[in-house]
Amino acid sequence: MSEHTTATAIAERTADPAAALTTPTREGSGRARRLLMGLLGVLAVGAAWEAYKFLGPDDGVVVAGVRVLPRTTDIAMPHLWDMAIRMTEPVTRAEGADLLWVATAKAAAFSLGVAALSWVIGVTVGLALALLMQRLRTAESAVLPWVVLSQTVPLIALAPLVRNWGSKLSLGPISWENWMSVAVIASYLAFFPVAVGALRGLKSPDAIHADLLRSYAASWWQTLIKLRLPASVPYLLPALRLAAANAVIGTVVAEVSIGLRGGIGRMILEFAQSAAGDPPKSWAPIFGAICLGLLAAGAVALLGLALRRYRRGEEPA
Repeated sequence: MSEHTTATAIAERTADPAAALTTPTREGSGRARRLLMGLLGVLAVGAAWEAYKFLGPDDGVVVAGVRVLPRTTDIAMPHLWDMAIRMTEPVTRAEGADLLWVATAKAAAFSLGVAALSWVIGVTVGLALALLMQRLRTAESAVLPWVVLSQTVPLIALAPLVRNWGSKLSLGPISWENWMSVAVIASYLAFFPVAVGALRGLKSPDAIHADLLRSYAASWWQTLIKLRLPASVPYLLPALRLAAANAVIGTVVAEVSIGLRGGIGRMILEFAQSAAGDPPKSWAPIFGAICLGLLAAGAVALLGLALRRYRRGEEPA
């Protein structure tokens, strides 16, 4: 072995531990940078809100008789600090009424529970469809177009049907509740990104790797566990985050459509009716829905930490 080769080998052996030691530091700095950029983005939106309210006309920007930007009156666009102050006040003047932020948190917690159930249902159905389509090429040709077509049906049209069907179901001692209909409707949005993302991930391994396992007489199940599922993680995690966001959106929309009380969707509808007399109040459930979506996406991000070793080259859903 030449001196050059020996020196190269020694350099590689000594460089790898250093790279391994610096990798967590780089990941930590990258995470902090993303958090900082997110906070800056929130501050930028708030600054843009106040800047437009200060500079924009009271009647908004109208082009060819069409209002393209909203009015800047206190009824249409309250100041951010007015919204923050209103959050610390009671919801109503009734004795014992909860503070607005407490009532919003309770409604968000109720909606979060329904959204979590809908996410589980959507993920289960999406993974089952992806496995079916990967296993049988005929199933992919038959099912995938319907999976895509399903997302063209608006939830507002679907919600009354699901509620009507659910009210006629008999589950023995268990009675069908409206929140169950909301969970089913929200899962309708959640399953789609999982089905498409998981299918892409399950089909992502190179043919040479699948052929190698086939040459070892590995079964389809063994190939799935050892090769296809680990390879699908970079595609599946973004799909799961998108499914979580879709579950929250579906839950809020379904609560409004069905009229389910106790959730953030119904609160948005109820507070909007009093927006003229108390404009900052109507924005509280909207902020609650935003925090709900961020919390759902963050919970899925924690799941990604356990699968860090499989996240090389993560793909968008």
